[in-house]
Amino acid sequence: MKEAGFPLGVLLLFGVAYITDYSIILLIKGGNLSSTNTYQELVRKTYGLVGYLILSTLQFLYPFIVGLDNVLTDRHFIILLTTIIFTLPISLYRDIAKLGKVSLISLILTIVILIIVMVRTVTFSPQVPKSENAWIFAKSNAVQAVGVMSFAFICNHNSFLIYGSLEEPTLKNWSQVTHVSVSLAAVISVVFAACGYMTFTGYTEGDIFENYCRDDNLATFGRFCYGVTVILTFPLECFVTREVIANVFFHGNLSTVFHIVVTVLIIAVATGVSLVYDCLGIVLELNGVLSATPLVFIIPTACYLRLSKERWNHSDNLISCLILAVGVLVMTVGFVLTILHPQECSHGKEMFYCFPSNVSFHNSTLPP
Repeated sequence: MKEAGFPLGVLLLFGVAYITDYSIILLIKGGNLSSTNTYQELVRKTYGLVGYLILSTLQFLYPFIVGLDNVLTDRHFIILLTTIIFTLPISLYRDIAKLGKVSLISLILTIVILIIVMVRTVTFSPQVPKSENAWIFAKSNAVQAVGVMSFAFICNHNSFLIYGSLEEPTLKNWSQVTHVSVSLAAVISVVFAACGYMTFTGYTEGDIFENYCRDDNLATFGRFCYGVTVILTFPLECFVTREVIANVFFHGNLSTVFHIVVTVLIIAVATGVSLVYDCLGIVLELNGVLSATPLVFIIPTACYLRLSKERWNHSDNLISCLILAVGVLVMTVGFVLTILHPQECSHGKEMFYCFPSNVSFHNSTLPP
């Protein structure tokens, strides 16, 4: 919302949700047309080894950007502790269906976080001064915003895994699951983004919990819930990365020993990234334009267009061409803008409006 402008941001977010919904279903259609049952097999059959390696690289890199980050007294200690005790054991599961209950807990906590943000919109918003041009319709960084939104909705890389875990894996059932899931995600995202932006406007950080004051107990509880959702979500991403390694280097099969070794290595690298870097905004933008956008916009539509036997003017072909073009535009322009105009980061410092006089002298973030 901050990057795109509030009204345009709402429209773009619903647009990204629609494209995500459409491309997820296209993936399964493409799989049925090519008689394949994984994302990698689909791309390899349609675009050969080069396409297969490009997709594998994107799928492999994506989870490393979802590093564990928490705003607590000693973030390094907390990250290491929670990784060893919680993230690693959950990530060792071999069956993605067993992560269903974990995902449900994560969804419930997401609702809790949303309620906290909504409450603070009413109770905390008056304390935060509004930035200049806060309610302008559109801003020049809208393309970067689309990249972040793509990151929020990306789930194409594990679509085949979840499709295969359905009791009745049919295109009809998959379409219903996709519509319900993406619609719910869109509603949560719009409400969350709108409430967050209405509270902090131009001062909104990449991690919204950095905007709340340190002595805000309700926000601290929200930070805890957010940390738990990341812990419970990361194993799904680790599952995909591990599958990529298994398919590329081990012909799809990992022994128990290699399964453990590969999982530990993936988590170790991801944890290392999160220990070193604490700015979420630019990470989301770069991952959005370089990884999420190709996985959501470009590759599913390109595969379907290559496999489709419908006339060129069929609705699926026309919509796929449009999404493909938008994806290339977002990826190219978004990357350039992110490099030239990266998001600012507070590095966990107290925001200026948290001080009694609204003026900070030490360890603070000044308004632009």
